Amino acid sequence: MLKRSFDVICSGFGLLFISPILIFVSGAIALTSKGGIFYKQKRVGLHGEKFNILKFRTMYIGADKKGLLTVGDRDPRVTPIGYYLRKYKLDELPQLFNVLIGDMSLVGPRPEVSKYVDLYSPEDRIVLTLKPGITDYASIYYRNENEILKSSSDPEKKYIEEVMPRKLELNKKYFAEKGVLTDLKIIFLTFKSIFK
Repeated sequence: MLKRSFDVICSGFGLLFISPILIFVSGAIALTSKGGIFYKQKRVGLHGEKFNILKFRTMYIGADKKGLLTVGDRDPRVTPIGYYLRKYKLDELPQLFNVLIGDMSLVGPRPEVSKYVDLYSPEDRIVLTLKPGITDYASIYYRNENEILKSSSDPEKKYIEEVMPRKLELNKKYFAEKGVLTDLKIIFLTFKSIFK
């Protein structure tokens, strides 16, 4: 209950505070590439329920049909402004709406697409008992995930065999430590990693 109240208050005030940024980014996207401002994608949330995660669109229309993972700092599917939105995590800001309506929390395991959740072991599925979040230990540790995958000849294989298991271990760490103080620590570390 305390966590939900914290999420509602912070996401509500957050959306009001960053509304000029949301307007500016929306205009920049609309002026620099064809397509909608927002991108919706089905993700797996609490107890395996699917929901639409909301992001600013950073790729050209139809680019996600060429693969779910983005690789490297200059993936040709990513728009010029999308590169900077991703670099500074500004594409994630609309997820405050997901938090406000209750699909997500500020802090919690990042929600995956069904394709990867289907690969979870029974032990891994414990992370689905937590509401997914905008940020978590894994988001901080793998802030430059695209660059890590870029070095591989088979990025998806590397993600499934190396990155995803490590993310799940970090998610289990959060499960073991979950609480208000842990959430505040992760929020602080997230801002620190972005500005660093």
